[in-house]
Amino acid sequence: MANPYVLVLYYSRHGKTAEMAQQIARGVESTGLEARLRTVPEVSPDNEASQPSVPESGAVYCSLDDLKHCSGLVLGSPTRFGNMAAPLKYFLDSTSALWMTGALIDKPAGAFTSTSSLHGGHESTLLTMLVPLLHHGMIFAGIPYSESGLTTTTGGGSPYGAGHHSGQEGNNPLSKEEVSLCRAQGARIASLAQRLGAADD
Repeated sequence: MANPYVLVLYYSRHGKTAEMAQQIARGVESTGLEARLRTVPEVSPDNEASQPSVPESGAVYCSLDDLKHCSGLVLGSPTRFGNMAAPLKYFLDSTSALWMTGALIDKPAGAFTSTSSLHGGHESTLLTMLVPLLHHGMIFAGIPYSESGLTTTTGGGSPYGAGHHSGQEGNNPLSKEEVSLCRAQGARIASLAQRLGAADD
């Protein structure tokens, strides 16, 4: 049997969500568990257009097997009008086979997001990302207030999940609080995955 891993699955248009994914992966790996970084291709309105089977840079595209065999999931997307981006939603819409077999039931999951404005729908995006995970029977875990960054952040981050305020030009670096909350979220999902996995043994 393959080693257990937490899947950090994200879509990133301008790179900030990808940076968050890398920090979340560091949090996962701080617990000794593997973090598997995966992304999804763009969605094109041109039905003749196609993406390469392997992206030119960054994480590889997620497969249904990556999702099926994960021990935990952290899902990331930029905010699009208070909702997840279409490419990530498109991928999740393709997971009916996993839903029918209950492949994700009782696995821990969380969500993270980045947006250009401070009040641009961080929390509603995280809550909408939660909905398909609940339909899959996953156990959603946010960030507890034992993480001091939740009370000191002046950018992103909430009990619903890690966040980043990228600014209108998209060039704000991740703040120290945003980084610490990303790592804390990754570590929490990994710890829960280990504990829930041990309960199944």
